[in-house]
Amino acid sequence: MSKQYKQTEEYIDVDDEIQNTAQQTGYSWEEEYKRSWDVLQEDEDGSLKRTVENLQHRMKRKKLFRDTSTIRRGIIRHMFLIIDLSEAMMEKDLRPSRLELTLSYAEQFILEYFDQNPISQLGIIVTKGGIAEKLTDLTGNPMDNIRVLKNKKNTDTDGEPSLQNSLQMARSTLIHVPAHGSREMLIIMGSLTTCDPGDIYDTIDSLVSENIRVSVVGLAAEVQICKLMCKKTKGTYGVVLNEAHFKDLLFEIIPPPPVSAAQNKAELVIMGFPSSVTDSMPSLCAWYEFLNFVIL
Repeated sequence: MSKQYKQTEEYIDVDDEIQNTAQQTGYSWEEEYKRSWDVLQEDEDGSLKRTVENLQHRMKRKKLFRDTSTIRRGIIRHMFLIIDLSEAMMEKDLRPSRLELTLSYAEQFILEYFDQNPISQLGIIVTKGGIAEKLTDLTGNPMDNIRVLKNKKNTDTDGEPSLQNSLQMARSTLIHVPAHGSREMLIIMGSLTTCDPGDIYDTIDSLVSENIRVSVVGLAAEVQICKLMCKKTKGTYGVVLNEAHFKDLLFEIIPPPPVSAAQNKAELVIMGFPSSVTDSMPSLCAWYEFLNFVIL
């Protein structure tokens, strides 16, 4: 015995509603997938140049809006520029080569750095063959740094870089600079590997405790240890897309970094000014080659 249900005005036909909705918006399995890699659009030559230019344009706009905020920056900086001279720098994915382009941009960076930070100091460290070498100590003369970069003997490539040795060499000098100035390192790294004698994580922790800021510009691909180091030390990390983007990443480091909350303290400096003092006792005066007794 079957039951017959009486249809009333309140009865809802679910199938009809689904069909009507599908006719208006389409079924979910008919919708077009949104894939992140679809953003990469090739031009008629099969190149991604236009996509890269759009990415750079968006980054410049983001930087423009970011710099409009009012922040406090330091005016005295102490920075070491660490350059990778491993065999990976001989790659020619950046024209004319990674090494030649790096040296050219490094000279421009040094001149612009001292132009915007006239009372700051900068030194250069290179790393190759598993060791680090200090070419110049912290100096306020840009020509001292440019002179050593132009010397071909100082820019020969060999083996692998040592990130830890470079950090420790720069740290040994930066820990002695006055606390009222910033302590910074800028690393230009073309290799994806580093040959270190010890635990680099301990070195990174020591940089954090001593308020040393580390920024890295990568020429090949993102390296996890570099990303972690920059994040912990509150630096910046970027991987170049092309020659123009390489220069943009370098020149973003030139403006002084924001002062942290721990360093944002206004302190008065004691200054000395001459004062007029009268004395009732006569004193010797040697004006015009004559000795006279005068009362001041």
